Amino acid sequence: MDLDDLFPSKPGDPLTELVKQDLGPLSQDELAGRIEAMKCEIVRVEAHITAVDKHRSAADELFKRS
Repeated sequence: MDLDDLFPSKPGDPLTELVKQDLGPLSQDELAGRIEAMKCEIVRVEAHITAVDKHRSAADELFKRS
């Protein structure tokens, strides 16, 4: 038994569950929908990263020592 199975880093992590799913029973339309949903999620995550970077830059600028 793998230690990751006993002590997962994030219990019930949706990404971990997603990659474990068997794709065999899914139709081509379902697979295309899945891909589109993942692309939308990538855009959402990238936008969040950009927002976090801007926030951090603003904070760094505010607290920059002269």
